[in-house]
Amino acid sequence: MTGGTVGGHGIQEALYDAEFREGAVRIVTETGKPIPEVAEDLGIHPGTLRSWVPRARHNGSPSSDRPVAGPSPGGRLRESERAGLERR
Repeated sequence: MTGGTVGGHGIQEALYDAEFREGAVRIVTETGKPIPEVAEDLGIHPGTLRSWVPRARHNGSPSSDRPVAGPSPGGRLRESERAGLERR
């Protein structure tokens, strides 16, 4: 974890690496512990952890704002995926 001034406004914001975020989310999701308890144990603000959990569930990673590409529903290839594979 590194800290620093963000945006030149003198606001201190802690920056957490992807491994730390993923570990924190894993504790919440795998143990079922309440977010405020996990946040206190890790020394982070509960609101910070609260924002990571749904992001990880939706995007596959608490560090990403974009969904991680996964397999198509039902394990079937979409027509565009099939065409892309056939071109290779």
